[in-house]
Amino acid sequence: MNTTIASLADYQDWLNTIKQRVVSARLRVALAANSELIALYYEIGAQILDRETHARWGSGFIDAFSKDLRQTFPDVGGFSSKNLRYCRAFFRFYCDPAIWQQAVAKLSDTPWAGIDEALAAQLAQIPWGHNILIFTKCSSTAEAGFYIAQTLEQGWSRDMLALQLKSRLHERAGKAVSNFSRTFPAPQSDLAQQILKDPYTFDFMALTDPYNERDIECQLTEHITRFLLELGKGFAFVGRQYHLEIAGNDYYLDLLFYHVTLKCYVVIELKNRRFIPEYAGKLNFYLSAVDSLLKRSDDQPTIGLLLCRDKNNIDVEFALRDMGKPMGVSEYTLAENLPDNLKGALPTVEEIEQDLQQCEKTIF
Repeated sequence: MNTTIASLADYQDWLNTIKQRVVSARLRVALAANSELIALYYEIGAQILDRETHARWGSGFIDAFSKDLRQTFPDVGGFSSKNLRYCRAFFRFYCDPAIWQQAVAKLSDTPWAGIDEALAAQLAQIPWGHNILIFTKCSSTAEAGFYIAQTLEQGWSRDMLALQLKSRLHERAGKAVSNFSRTFPAPQSDLAQQILKDPYTFDFMALTDPYNERDIECQLTEHITRFLLELGKGFAFVGRQYHLEIAGNDYYLDLLFYHVTLKCYVVIELKNRRFIPEYAGKLNFYLSAVDSLLKRSDDQPTIGLLLCRDKNNIDVEFALRDMGKPMGVSEYTLAENLPDNLKGALPTVEEIEQDLQQCEKTIF
């Protein structure tokens, strides 16, 4: 018999099971190690702040501390002077100033003294680089909590987190004017509201006037990965200028998506001008068509999103009030090309880097 063990189906099944167990175990070990590391940095930050307040060791204390730690643990990273200052900023940002001295005293009993337990559990799940971005870019723990939760839910990389912080996502998420509270039952209306933003920031595109909706569509689909990232988790791209035939007439949807969490189609219409009520009527017509022609029996009602360059929220609320289909209206912004005579007024890369370095110094 020439059959080798590697070719046996039951062996391969067993091998795959073991491989999955190993991957799971390694992931648990990595998560546990990260949790311990973040807790250690929090404690070190607390101890540094406490020693700076109560000990008279001079202004070079952190540099000396860093040198001693690196000499003792040469194979362990994270003990540079810069990172120790990040540890101090980490503790200072999250611990209530009114109780920080009591928190330092309790650190031997609990590694997260001075922080809400639920928040501490989330912080421990995020890599240190992500944590640095959050506590150096956010102005409050409430704002930081939003990005921490989104990082865990969306699985953001550090670059993606930096992009969302720069675009101030916390000020835009769930802010679109919509009629979801009337057209959806309560649990789903909340979920649907949270997937919309206002405004949407398409700063990965640069268009020179004059341009129209078709130009914007082309740019969005050419940069579909960035577009999907701006839309958020759950959007699957179906098509651009999606064709529907109704009563012998041809209609074309600007952009069609399917949302895998809400289990519904999402029609996006682009308008390179200010919102007017007629746009809502046309979008309502498209939603009816998609529900009739594309929606399956297990799909939820199709959602419409109208993206305009400008809007008056009162106009939008009146326009959506008696619409039977769920839809929202948001603005969007683009990164428009500057005329040549203005480009010289922009700061150089070197000037921007100098500004960033100066900002970093103020943190520490």
